[in-house]
Amino acid sequence: MRNYTASRGWRNNNPLNIRRTGEEWQGLVSRENRTDLVFCQFLNKTWGYRAAAKLLKSYARHFAQRGRPWAVDNVVQRWAPPCENDTTAYVARVLQLMGRTRADDVRLAPLWTKPGQRQAAMMLAAMTCVETGCPPYEVPVQHLNAGFRLAGLGDPKLDGNWWK
Repeated sequence: MRNYTASRGWRNNNPLNIRRTGEEWQGLVSRENRTDLVFCQFLNKTWGYRAAAKLLKSYARHFAQRGRPWAVDNVVQRWAPPCENDTTAYVARVLQLMGRTRADDVRLAPLWTKPGQRQAAMMLAAMTCVETGCPPYEVPVQHLNAGFRLAGLGDPKLDGNWWK
C-alpha cells in the first residue's frame, strides 16, 4: 500500500496540490521557508483547504459567467486538465466517492446553499483522495470544514464517514 503521508500534497499541507501562481494565499509558509518551486506550501491543512474552497468559489463564478453548468466534471476538468491528468478516471473516482455515477446528474447545488456547500466539500474530500492517494477515511475533515469556514462558505459538517 502506498504511503500517502509521504505525498507532496501531504508534506506541503496542500491536499489539493494547488500550484504556485504568484497568489499570496493566507496561510502560506514564509517565502524564505518555501522549498517547493511548483506547488503552494501551507502552514497547515486548514489553510490548504481554505485556498481550495476559495478557488471553488472563483470556479463557480467563472462557470456562471460562461453559462457552463456547476458540475463535478467541469470542476475536475478545470482543476486537473486533460493535458496533465487522466481526467476521465479522476472524475469517475470523485463521483464514486461521492456516491454518484456518470449516469447521474453530476451538477452541484449552488455553492451558497447548505446542500451545495456539503456537495462541494465532499467533492474536495474525494479530490484529496485522488491527489494524495489517501483513503477516504483518512481525509482530514476537521481541516476541510475549518477551511470552508475560513473561506466564507459556511460549515459543511463533513464527518469521517462522508464517503459512505
